[in-house]
Amino acid sequence: MIFSKIKLDDAFIIELEKIEDERGFFARSFDAKQFEELGLNPKIVQCNISFNKNRGTIRGMHYQAHPFEEDKIVHCTKGSIFDVIVDLRTKSQTFKKWFGINLSADDYKILYIPKGFAHGFQTLEDNTEVFYQMSEFFMPEYSRGVRWNDDAFKITWPLKPTLISEKDQSYDSFD
Repeated sequence: MIFSKIKLDDAFIIELEKIEDERGFFARSFDAKQFEELGLNPKIVQCNISFNKNRGTIRGMHYQAHPFEEDKIVHCTKGSIFDVIVDLRTKSQTFKKWFGINLSADDYKILYIPKGFAHGFQTLEDNTEVFYQMSEFFMPEYSRGVRWNDDAFKITWPLKPTLISEKDQSYDSFD
């Protein structure tokens, strides 16, 4: 696995190192030892799948509050998404900054999202599926979010939104 730092502190893009032959390829998509060597949390307690019927759907921007903050590893397994994270750590040099990347089933890129970040995505194709690995169990009472279109972040989404849940539209302004 190849880990590349991004412009937000402590977050990474992970690219697979493929061993290819006439059958296709083989690659590691997770290695706890390699995560530990890079100072990343290797703990995974829950995996989730998000299936999305329609292109333009936005899910997010979600996070869990203390003491159940979570690291996430996100991979698009079918279709494609514009994946977005926002640094909500008040003591971070990249506080309130956002980063977006296209992830697709074809490129096999993975995004490592550290604790203290909000996460969301927009589907770029119909019938898109996203696979999450989480470092904490989902705790509904600690579930939080920021608005996908909050002026505090000024996220530039690639498509006009087609579907956003009532919950995701109901979050208060960050500031």
